[in-house]
Amino acid sequence: MTIHGPERTGGQGLDPEQEESGNRAILALLTDAAVADQMDLVLTWRAGQGEAAGAYEVWSARGMLRFQRHREEDGRLTFEVLEEIGENPLAAQDPAALRTLGEEKQAAQASGFDAEDPDRRFIAPEQQSYPFGYERVAQLFDSPNAPDLAISPRDWCQGSQPATHGALHVRQSRAPLWLTGAGVRAGIHELPARSVDLAPTFLAALGFPPTTGRDAAGQLRDDLLLRRQDGKVLEELLEETPNPPKRLYVFLLDGVHHTELEERLASTPAALPNLRRLRERAAVLASGQIVNFPSITWPSHTTIGTGTWCGHHDVVNPTYYLRDKRESVSPQGQQVKTEGFASPDVESLSEAFHRVRGSACMTAAIYAPFGRSAKHAALEGRNLGDRKRLRALTEECLADRNPRWAVDGLPGIDDESVLDSRGVAQVLELFSRDDQPAPSFVFHELVLTDGVGHDYGPHSQGLRDALDESDLRIGRVLDAIEEAGLTDEFLFVVTADHGMAPQDVSLNANPARHVEKIGMAAMVAEPMIWLHDLAVQVERAPDGRTGRVFVFENDALPSGEQPPVEGARVVIAVHEEGHEPRELVAGTTGPGGVYGFGVPSDIATENLTLSITRDGFNRRHLRLDGRSLAIDLRAALYGAG
Repeated sequence: MTIHGPERTGGQGLDPEQEESGNRAILALLTDAAVADQMDLVLTWRAGQGEAAGAYEVWSARGMLRFQRHREEDGRLTFEVLEEIGENPLAAQDPAALRTLGEEKQAAQASGFDAEDPDRRFIAPEQQSYPFGYERVAQLFDSPNAPDLAISPRDWCQGSQPATHGALHVRQSRAPLWLTGAGVRAGIHELPARSVDLAPTFLAALGFPPTTGRDAAGQLRDDLLLRRQDGKVLEELLEETPNPPKRLYVFLLDGVHHTELEERLASTPAALPNLRRLRERAAVLASGQIVNFPSITWPSHTTIGTGTWCGHHDVVNPTYYLRDKRESVSPQGQQVKTEGFASPDVESLSEAFHRVRGSACMTAAIYAPFGRSAKHAALEGRNLGDRKRLRALTEECLADRNPRWAVDGLPGIDDESVLDSRGVAQVLELFSRDDQPAPSFVFHELVLTDGVGHDYGPHSQGLRDALDESDLRIGRVLDAIEEAGLTDEFLFVVTADHGMAPQDVSLNANPARHVEKIGMAAMVAEPMIWLHDLAVQVERAPDGRTGRVFVFENDALPSGEQPPVEGARVVIAVHEEGHEPRELVAGTTGPGGVYGFGVPSDIATENLTLSITRDGFNRRHLRLDGRSLAIDLRAALYGAG
């Protein structure tokens, strides 16, 4: 057994130079009146000092947790709790919790909210679950792109839309999962599953041969199905068949709420006839699948498309900060040509198809946020369709649009409806051509359910209308595949990239930004925080009469160099028993980030403190012997020593 901390270090989490800023930020997030009632968890990796190994930390108002990840001799990853104060915030990890609308209502009532009001059906942290919580926290900090701190707000405390997602808890982290096709054990399955399990399960169902790759612990193995595979094959869903599927079609209903989908199917027998065509012979996971953390579109899509957590595919957030380049990037903001953001060390499903089936194998990404190497991928500028034919098919598909989006004055939702129509037109065109083979793999994003979920709520009539509209599109696709005589060759999948929860829009909450509002230097892209900090070295001459302070940027450049910081204000103060603290000397760092100063030789080193400030960086306070003067979080939050 070995401690398995972050796989690739690059400044993520908190290092010893960030103890002061990190503790200050955590304390402010959990106790300042402006955001304390909005916060659930603050998450980080904290590097150890000396012989002490680092550990993952989860801080909340109700308690804290420190744990380590271990790699066992057989390659398994396990987790060891090192410390708990108060309540372990991740103690509840049941993947089946809150999987029905009735259970959500009970939890909302127990939380003190109106269970019958879908817009106010909020669920407190004490009633939540955090499935695979240790694993999902730890994986994030494997990427150098990961933040210093990540937050998970309370269920109802993020954003100004009626619903949102992104948190660690189960309500925003569960997505439906159905598999339909030959070799699938139809029925309801009580089986916990993670997003990383999907890709290897799909490939196993299609009979793909094993290959050499790296597993969840980063170890080389020759029995995997992808070059990097964090997940496992869900063997319980599969059975041997003489004619396994040859092709794969993934319908991703973006952001569709698992409990609402199940409730609609159960309560309205005539609804969603085309989804029912798939479900009646599907392997259905009763608890769905638990998605990537953060439970947000671009990271989650890339996880489904690679079988790896975001800590390994490196698209850690819709927007994230590159420390070595001093710049932020936003795949979700960019929208197009984003496949290059994912690490080349992971393998996309399209790449796996091309590796096994050859370069001529037809693959398609239909407006999927991650479609690396797909031959047809409109978002990547690879549109194989005939434009005249696509225009005509799009006009036909626009008949599926619900007029309410325009009537309700939501042009953004109407645009998403049009986009989904265009996507279906692309599918119909690809399956009706005689000059190229029919697709062997389609990753089909249907975006309308996400936009409507955000704007109307996850348990709204709007969401039900969006499901009806999406069902019509799924029907068009299924009919086209049947007309091509290919239905029996496909493994069909219905899933989503995240769940969704109603929000208290009156809060207009964005708790991660609180660190900026209190004057801390940081790049914030909810739910993540990258602190801008100084690295400081201090020394006192052997004769005790002089000292020097060296100030550098804490984040290294690609070369590994930490640039010196000129112009930092340095104040040295004396703290002696029986006397008020007083300023001794002050000055600024010059070339090389160095400031030299004189001190009386009779003042003990431990009685001298330094304050260092520089625009664009968080302030530092430390003793002349190098010890930090950071807040004691345990005492400040829990009264613990």
